[in-house]
Amino acid sequence: MGQVQFSFVPFRFTVLEAGKGRTMQVKDLWRNIITTVLIMSLSTLVAVAFFYYGKNTTSVAIIYVLSVMLVARYTVGYASGIVASLFGVGFVNYVFTYPYMTLNFTIDGYPVTFVGMTVVSVITSAMTTKFKKQSQMLNEREKLLMEAEKETMRANLLRAVSHDLRTPLTAIIGLASTYLENGTYMKEAERTELVSNIREDANWLLNMVENLLSVTRIHVGDARVAKSMEPLEEVVSEAVLRLKKRLPGARITVHVPDEFLMVPMDAMLIEQLIMNLLENAVYHSGTDEPIELNVEKRKNSVAFHVRDYGKGIAPERLENLFDGGGMERNGSGDSHKGMGIGLTICKTIVEHLQGSIYVVSEVGRGSRFTVTLPLEKQPVEA
Repeated sequence: MGQVQFSFVPFRFTVLEAGKGRTMQVKDLWRNIITTVLIMSLSTLVAVAFFYYGKNTTSVAIIYVLSVMLVARYTVGYASGIVASLFGVGFVNYVFTYPYMTLNFTIDGYPVTFVGMTVVSVITSAMTTKFKKQSQMLNEREKLLMEAEKETMRANLLRAVSHDLRTPLTAIIGLASTYLENGTYMKEAERTELVSNIREDANWLLNMVENLLSVTRIHVGDARVAKSMEPLEEVVSEAVLRLKKRLPGARITVHVPDEFLMVPMDAMLIEQLIMNLLENAVYHSGTDEPIELNVEKRKNSVAFHVRDYGKGIAPERLENLFDGGGMERNGSGDSHKGMGIGLTICKTIVEHLQGSIYVVSEVGRGSRFTVTLPLEKQPVEA
């Protein structure tokens, strides 16, 4: 019985797809008919007005050529454009060309005019449709390239995740085993250091999970990340407080605009974004100087600047820094705190919120990460 059920599944899918295809064809047909009728009717009204007041057949012909171009542009396939071409030629010659209300091919020049207008109209329709299809193909190609770029980013993300999750888990297991096996013989300071290291690695894992949840919110199904008006200062303060709980020793100075700002944003994603940038600066600046977080209101956007005065980033690493290619061991040798997944998440969040992110760095003088987000409240698609 199981084999019989499985054998019918492809057939059922084929029937569903065929039915869906027929439905789309019927919709396209009706849309073509309605669009063609509306455009040609409006063109006829305009042509009558021009002919009545100006007695100019040339203007009427131009109107119908333009209407044929519009029909070809806003319908599917060649048929509607060709039908519109024949209608326009027939109507111009029958209604607006002497002798009126008749087709008389015995008059000198009449057949040439008729055939000439037909050829011009059909060629115009065909070329417009061809250009439209080429434009659609280019759009599809751009979509495929964007999807390929997203797949590359996902692959880099998964590679970073597999590494970044395994390493701290191994460290936690090793530290916990050391504590259980030798804790009785250790000095209090050594036990405290072990527990502190376990907590640090656990906090790193917690941040990793929060990052993955942020990406899941962005990429799940066809969900939309809704923007709502949020007080900017509160969102920034919450992000800094959360980071301080995770890294009590972090020194951060914050500067926000004096005016009270309500900004359209997804508060959770922005908090995660700020935390990632600050955490990256704390771990990789290699200095005890405070990390600066400056928020700047611009005309149509808001900018977040995270500045450190540490060792900087080598120029060869800047190009792939946000694509998971900037992995580097920090000063303590902990590879799981490399610049990889955190900045990749930042880029994912910023692009989804229709903003931009870039870094300016000088070796030996530090780095400045800048995120710019639009102030206009726009729908954000996943």
